[in-house]
Amino acid sequence: MWNIPIEESLFKKFGKHAKIAGVIFMLLGIAGIAFPPFMTMATVAFVSWLLLFAGISAAIFTWQTDRSDWMGWLKAFALILVSLYMLFVPIGGAATIGLLLSIYFFTDAFAGFGLAMNMRPASGWWIWLLNALLSLVLGVLFVVGWPFSSLYLVGIFVGISLLFDGLALFMGGKFMQKLDDDLKS
Repeated sequence: MWNIPIEESLFKKFGKHAKIAGVIFMLLGIAGIAFPPFMTMATVAFVSWLLLFAGISAAIFTWQTDRSDWMGWLKAFALILVSLYMLFVPIGGAATIGLLLSIYFFTDAFAGFGLAMNMRPASGWWIWLLNALLSLVLGVLFVVGWPFSSLYLVGIFVGISLLFDGLALFMGGKFMQKLDDDLKS
């Protein structure tokens, strides 16, 4: 369809850098799983700074576009207020993130159950049911011990995610380097 010239060394460069990033992500993931409270606090700090940046950006945008837009000011104020709360009360920030994750898992479970029941006569419907059950269990895990369980569960889940992202990057890098070697021969 499109004739895009691809630089041959791109595969090699991507493969090398993806493998390095993959190893770093895997190490961070293992550290997060081994020390979940530290990973939770790092996640809270990261999310807090993102919210603060978003709030300041929203305020600047509102100032430049329509200074009388009270909804724009409310959005900016809420983002900045939540970010400062999470920065100055990180345990509360961890509880907040844990509550948001539980809401996500319950919503995912609800949607998964609906999809599984709609697909039921088709083969493979049970995979959606299994996914819904897993999401339900994860949501219950967050809610049962909330807010205290958030200190560990957020860190463990972020650590697991980083571990598998790193593994995917590492394997993708190996694949790209193999593809580069195959193109050269």
